[in-house]
Amino acid sequence: MVKFMMFSLIFFLMGFLMFLMGLMFYYYDYIIIIEWEIFNFNSMMMNMLLYFDWMSLMFVGVVMLIFSSVMMYSIEYMMMELNLNRFIYLVLMFIYSMFLMILSPNILSILIGWDGLGLISYCLIIFYQNINSYNSGMLTILCNRLGDISLILSMFYMLIFGSWNLILYNNLNYFCMILLIICSITKSAQFPFSIWLPAAMAAPTPISSLVHSSTLVTAGIYLMIRLMYFLNMLELNFYLLMISSFTMFMSGIVANFEFDLKKIIALSTLSQLGLMMSILSLGYSDLSFFHLLVHAMFKSLLFLCSGVIIHLMMDNQDIRFYGGIFNKLPFMSSCMLISICSLCGFPFFSGFYSKDLIMEIMFMNYMNLFSLLLLIFSTILTVSYNFRLILYLYFNIYNLNCYMNFMENKYMSFSMIFLVLMSMFYGKLMIYTFFYSYEIILSLFMKMLVLMLCFMGLFMGFYLYNFFMKSKLLMFFNSMYFMKFFYMNFNLINEFSSNFNLIFEKNFLENKFSLMFLKMNFMFMFYNYNKIVLTDMLKLIIVMFFIMIIFF
Repeated sequence: MVKFMMFSLIFFLMGFLMFLMGLMFYYYDYIIIIEWEIFNFNSMMMNMLLYFDWMSLMFVGVVMLIFSSVMMYSIEYMMMELNLNRFIYLVLMFIYSMFLMILSPNILSILIGWDGLGLISYCLIIFYQNINSYNSGMLTILCNRLGDISLILSMFYMLIFGSWNLILYNNLNYFCMILLIICSITKSAQFPFSIWLPAAMAAPTPISSLVHSSTLVTAGIYLMIRLMYFLNMLELNFYLLMISSFTMFMSGIVANFEFDLKKIIALSTLSQLGLMMSILSLGYSDLSFFHLLVHAMFKSLLFLCSGVIIHLMMDNQDIRFYGGIFNKLPFMSSCMLISICSLCGFPFFSGFYSKDLIMEIMFMNYMNLFSLLLLIFSTILTVSYNFRLILYLYFNIYNLNCYMNFMENKYMSFSMIFLVLMSMFYGKLMIYTFFYSYEIILSLFMKMLVLMLCFMGLFMGFYLYNFFMKSKLLMFFNSMYFMKFFYMNFNLINEFSSNFNLIFEKNFLENKFSLMFLKMNFMFMFYNYNKIVLTDMLKLIIVMFFIMIIFF
């Protein structure tokens, strides 16, 4: 308990200080670069670079503030775990990897933080050490490894240009930028790499709150924000817009037919990541960063509230067994209702200021009709699955046939107070500090369209609450359009690579080729010893003849 309290207090003070420094850097337009040269090799300089501006400092501050709340929350949630010290050290390493990725524009140190996030997230997902956690961890690390490979390839490709520091480039190669986009969409779980995000719910709930709000999944968004200049220059926005729009639409549909509480919240994270990537692909990186920070606050609160329910329901996550939660857990239910309203974008919560501004900018922008329709329908779906969740949690009849001792814990409740305040007022603070200069020129119908979409989502959620789907169609949505069955073959690929290594490399290459070269060596030693003089052509014919004998 002492360790959790100490880390919570230290990181809260440091996060608040970082946030104030970010405001100061924005006001005075400061940028601080700290460079440490490790060594020079030919024309390539290997160095460690730290880049402090208002964006990196505010993001680090938000990560620290959320981490402090998660640590205080974990006093009660993780206190009975046997491997408590392992949990603390893994979370600290996870946070430090995220800091390294945020503060460094050097592709080498980004790779260290990127790989650290992937590896430690695997260790945290398999924390409970059961078969479900193992399968989810393998799926997560293999999907993220595809992005790591593209990041490594881009790093080696940048050796041609003589530097790994991204801030030194005025232009970036087309192929290198495509590799970095692939890297970003794998980490942010965009289509077709979306399947690992719901699977990562096998981790403890405090880790899910940290991962899905401000650390792992936001790393790809943050990388694209930093590379926004090159994205616009190379005109790759359209492809990123189509990927993110379909991701938002797909996750909204799947969430409306899901019954696992943590997976519903994970799919809502996937939907919001698609929204961030969509507005980013239109060239508004500051709006994407705005929604990233606001989303981090209310999504971490939503996960912490769901963890309280799961903890008191003896690890049952099926929302069909829930009901009447407000009568048993009034404070937690109020916090969860605030976070859900902020996620839906209802006036005047924090999520309203970011989502309403993003949608109005999209209505004003030149978008293709397909992406615009996906955006509108995804907004309806977002309100729909959240209202459906409210009906199951608050208005459903409690039908779990056993006796439960519902009691709100003081550490869990106290850890949510700061996040509740941020979910209510943080969006208003941000929009009047950074985004007061935006001018919105829309007709009255387009201005009221966002509010109408919210009410359409309410009616759709009420309909889906009483809607029972056939099993085959339900399996189609729960498998995320059969992507789940495709990625299940990762195990077959692993077995194939192991057998290939055993049969081909260990057996054929080491045994057959070594025997072949040994016979050829004896043959040439024999000819040299007997001083037989042969022409080059005759030697070549003899070598080819012996090779044919060996292989056939």
